[in-house]
Amino acid sequence: MPVTRVPQEERTRAMRARLLEATVQCLVEVGYTGTSTTLVSQRAGVSRGAQLHHFPTKADLVVAAVEHLTEARGAELAAALALIPAGPGRTRAVLQVLGEHFSSDVFSAALELWVAARTDATLLEAVGPLEQRVGRDAHNMTAAALGVDPTQPGTRELVQATLDLVRGLGLANTLGDDSRRRNRILDQWALTLDAQFGAPTDDQETR
Repeated sequence: MPVTRVPQEERTRAMRARLLEATVQCLVEVGYTGTSTTLVSQRAGVSRGAQLHHFPTKADLVVAAVEHLTEARGAELAAALALIPAGPGRTRAVLQVLGEHFSSDVFSAALELWVAARTDATLLEAVGPLEQRVGRDAHNMTAAALGVDPTQPGTRELVQATLDLVRGLGLANTLGDDSRRRNRILDQWALTLDAQFGAPTDDQETR
């Protein structure tokens, strides 16, 4: 049988994807300092020469991974929020999704980049604008999932407070499993939001 050749462009795209996924895995497992181009190429199963062809330096690799991670975080959160049914309990379910998102490996990798960017001007230049986009997207998705209008007085602040809360809980979780305390806090915050916005009903549609 004839051998089917994979187009060069597709092979290149697949190789870059493996390198970026391996970079995120390294950030989670060994942190930014421990992440090296050699380790990433080994994890990705890509030759050192091929890795250097696509990403000559660690900065090149990490900046590309930042963009990749931004897309992954947005897609992951959007997909999870889309599965939540309407009706009673929706607010708590939205908070559960947010809590899990901000305690996931994707968040841990992003956190490594935030810390490193504080003293790395090149990384900060890449991370800063993308984090602003992530923040805007997360805010819009959360408001839509809660079925609230962010233009109403106080609503934008409550949505942002929600994101700040779950982000802080995710940060606490990096030091050890904090799920029990997180669940108690989110239970109470769901009651607070429902008191402010009105609890969703069975026939209430999300906006």
